[in-house]
Order: sequence, then C-alpha cells, then structure tokens
Amino acid sequence: MKLDRRELLLGSAATLAAGASASAVPASKLAQRRPGFGAAATLLDLQADPRLGEAISTYCTQVVPVQELKWPMLRPDAHTFAFERADAIYDFARTNDMTMRGHALAWYADIPDWTKQIKDSKSVERTYVDHINTVVSYYKDKLTSWDVVNEPIPDDPKSVKDRRDTFWTQHLGDRWIPLAFRTAAAADPYVKLAINEYDIESAKDSFVAKRAAYRNLIMDLLDQGVPLHAVGLQSHLHAELEIDTHGLAEFVTEVRSWGLEVFVTELDVDDQKLTGSPAERDAIVAKRVDDLLTAISTSGPVRSILTWGISDRYCWINAMFKRPDKQPSRPLPLDGEFKPKPFMDVISKFAKDA
Repeated sequence: MKLDRRELLLGSAATLAAGASASAVPASKLAQRRPGFGAAATLLDLQADPRLGEAISTYCTQVVPVQELKWPMLRPDAHTFAFERADAIYDFARTNDMTMRGHALAWYADIPDWTKQIKDSKSVERTYVDHINTVVSYYKDKLTSWDVVNEPIPDDPKSVKDRRDTFWTQHLGDRWIPLAFRTAAAADPYVKLAINEYDIESAKDSFVAKRAAYRNLIMDLLDQGVPLHAVGLQSHLHAELEIDTHGLAEFVTEVRSWGLEVFVTELDVDDQKLTGSPAERDAIVAKRVDDLLTAISTSGPVRSILTWGISDRYCWINAMFKRPDKQPSRPLPLDGEFKPKPFMDVISKFAKDA
C-alpha cells in the first residue's frame, strides 16, 4: 500500500507557520489563548488567508481539520493514503504550540466512490480495518483524540435502538461501530477515542429521541467493553431553538458518571431564522452558547470546546443555508473581519476553567 508523505502542496507548511517555531510563539500571544478552546479549519482557507491562521493561533490551544482526515481527501483511491494536507495542518498546530485532534475515521457520508465498487463484505471489512489502522498508526502519539464514529443516529429515530443505515451497516451490520473503536485502540492505545453526534440539545421531540438513542448506543458500547473514552456533542445549534438545559445537563451528568469525558466538537449557531440587527442576532447566538455550556458544565468543567471554524468569513453555514434577507449568517466567535463577538466572550467565560 503506497503512503504519500510530505510533498509540495499548494504552498508549504512553513508558509502556514510564518517562519515561526513553537519556542518562538510570544508569551503575550499564549496568554490570550482560551484553555481547551479550538477551531476547525481547512488547509485551503489557511493558505488563502493569513488572518485565519493568525486568529486560530491567537485564541486557540487546539485545531481540527475539517476535511483533510476524511476518507475522500485522505484516500483518493484504494491504493493511496494522501497524508500531506493533514500533515500541513498538524505542522501548523505544532509550530504554533497547539494540539490537533482527528476527525473522522468512520462516517456514513463522504465515502469515496471507489469503495462502492467493493461488493463482498469480507473485502469491505478488510478495507475498513486497514484504513482505520493505517491512519491511526500514522498519527500515533501525535493527536489528542479521534472522532472514531461520526453521526451514527438517524435524525428522527423510531426507538432508542434505531441506528443510521449506512454503507458500513449494509456490509458489517451493527458491529461496524465497535470494530472501528477496537481497531483504533489497537493502533494507538493512548489516544482518546470519541463518538460524535449532533442535534441533541433542544427539547424538540426529534432531538429528545435522538438524545435517548445516543445514550442507548453509548451504554451498549460500554456494556460490550468497547474502548470508548469520550462523547462528542457537535452542537450545531439552531438559534431559534432554546437549549434544553435540564435534559442536556442530565445526559451529560450520566455520561460522566460512566467515566466518559464530554467534548464540544463542532460548535456553531445557525441564525438563518432570526430577524433583527446583527447585534440583536449576536446576542441570541451568545445566549444559546451560554445555555449550552452552562448545562454541560453543571457536572464538571468543559475541558474541550471546538467551534466549526472561527470566523464567519469561513463557515459552512453561509455556504449551505442562506438567510432569506441575503445577509450573511453570524454563526461563529469572530465576525467576517475577524473581530470578536459576544460568542467569544462566552467561550472565554467557560474556557478559563478548562
């Protein structure tokens, strides 16, 4: 199996690092960082706009690649592992004295077309295990944690036992989830392994049902002795929906009682359904984030908070969900000009105890 190592790629990692070394990060910059706070980024955005890297290295202690560790970008074909894009983000993190976490080893979406040519289940399993083993082994002792399985629960589960129907379940059945964790743990016994899910934060019926199904899956994995260390709450919040602070606090408290950590992994707030001025929308967004983190911190500090991006200028929400008034959404801690908003004040309030 060919492993593509570092090669020249759309500019060098040295350019991203702006010629600095970890020991050269000024103490004044380190002092501004929010402990445990991090952001997702793509290599293309980091290379296109130096302000993005500067913002992340100013406010954050960790970073996560948006696309560079997912199957399509990492596996252009069945015989190639293309690590150089993810390596460049890792070098950016290391050079700026930050850590990096991995996202994601097994997901129902973003499966490259070449995998769909595999017809028999034994070959699918071999490919699946080889991928996870190779990728986790490559980054052994380098990353802090992995989202091992991403979004395993359907959006409107019919029961607590409901699981999303995926390419992997069609070939591997229910064991695709424990198999992923056991393979990752064998490849790196010390990295923290997380499961990751979205839309469990409000009191809306579908969210409550999804939270219950997520709880059931986590409990089932622990009962099987699966090496699960952390529960990821993506927290792609909907600004028009209040946080179910009581229900979420109960869920997090129970999960922690099982010996698991809780990570906020992909925090942002979709404000497409809000009206009002930018300042009014920003206040509501900040309130949702404050309520979320208050509920999670009821049973302990929130030690890892990652936003899915850091500036509104580089955000998937503005690409995917257009506001009716054609104005840009304001889903992240920094605005489009990289100026902090009330969202960042909330992050500072909670990250100081991380």
